Amino acid sequence: MLHDYPNVKSIEVQWGDMDSAQHVNNVNYLKWVESARIDFFLEVNSGRLHNDDNIGPVVAWQDCKYIRPVTFPDTMMIGTKRTEILEDRIVLETKIFSKQQERLVAISHQHIVSYDYKRKMKAPLPLNWIYNE
Repeated sequence: MLHDYPNVKSIEVQWGDMDSAQHVNNVNYLKWVESARIDFFLEVNSGRLHNDDNIGPVVAWQDCKYIRPVTFPDTMMIGTKRTEILEDRIVLETKIFSKQQERLVAISHQHIVSYDYKRKMKAPLPLNWIYNE
């Protein structure tokens, strides 16, 4: 299911992730997406979140389509890949796959801008975001 996603993260569902409706609360999906996105940038930036110029990623926009509810116990396989390069941002797609259900349970898209943490402003896209997978 995630063979075309270069970055895949495994996350165990915790009992406390569930809400009163007896399924994983929607906010947890976005936390999983965040964890996978951080792994994506750590790989692109050789183990660091920011580059030598202190430029790093900031989420400008994201969505999440919830396809199926998830319950404890389960393991999520979360794949992230870059799908688009725009003038001032990259677009990532993240798919969340349930091992227990053996199917896709959510899809998220994120628009990521580069941010200069020294100057406190948007920055041009680092070249490794454009050319490295």
